[in-house]
Amino acid sequence: MDSKTRLKVSPDFLPQLTGSFAQPAAENPTVAMVEAAYKYHGLHFRYMNCEVSPENLENAVNGAKAMGWTGFNCSIPHKVAVIKYLDGLGESAKLIGAVNTIVKKDDKWIGENTDGKGFVQALKEVIDPVAKHITLFGAGGAARAVAVELALAGAKSLTIVNRSKERATVVVELLNNKTPAKVNYHSWTKKYKIEPKTDIVINATSIGLYPNVNEELDIDFDSIEPNMVVADGIHNPPETHLLKTAHTKGCKTVSGLEMLVNQGVIGIKYWTGAEVDPTVMHRELKKALHIK
Repeated sequence: MDSKTRLKVSPDFLPQLTGSFAQPAAENPTVAMVEAAYKYHGLHFRYMNCEVSPENLENAVNGAKAMGWTGFNCSIPHKVAVIKYLDGLGESAKLIGAVNTIVKKDDKWIGENTDGKGFVQALKEVIDPVAKHITLFGAGGAARAVAVELALAGAKSLTIVNRSKERATVVVELLNNKTPAKVNYHSWTKKYKIEPKTDIVINATSIGLYPNVNEELDIDFDSIEPNMVVADGIHNPPETHLLKTAHTKGCKTVSGLEMLVNQGVIGIKYWTGAEVDPTVMHRELKKALHIK
């Protein structure tokens, strides 16, 4: 092939790469909504959903760096473990102690956290957390993020319910030392009974996540009252056993879909600098999960 017939190489053939590292990964619909936003707004980016085991996390991060990725998400079980492979943390991520969004800034890889921000934004569409009493199940990476953002948003008190006292105590001490909220730990005994003063009930565990859709929180469901707002961080399925039960009680609810969309909007802004339309992402999520 001579120079006259040689194909002209265009930079349009090299999109900026983003993606997600998680295990399990197959049930995560983030790729659908992010790719939809990229296409709708004409952003020359792609999003790759990757199954990454804990023992391969370091190699995955190094691979993203080597291939010139713009950034990526980290989900279960990597939100804390990934930190040691990064160059620094954003302000809120330092306080939370976990990250779910990594972005390349100049030559540095910085961990940010959109879990809590996305959740609180979704919650505010139903109830303002200011001066509210909250019962939060879980003390892992997502739970820590949600708890921190709720405390910073003005929640009056939080009860962290978790089976591991050691893990929960870290969250309790952090919030009591760094925020105005009053936070306490309660052991997760069988059929935990929610306190009547609770305004907001939140599941920030992986209980009920696909494919284990029939798993139930080990709580006394009779303790859920109609005046409580019930939220679940799980996005697949969007209608978990907890939310179905809350509906039968007459409660207002917030699903993980709303949280996921808000997380995505923030993450795309970190990676591309663009403000994207959340309705496009929400519509694509519902389509991907066969929700009418």
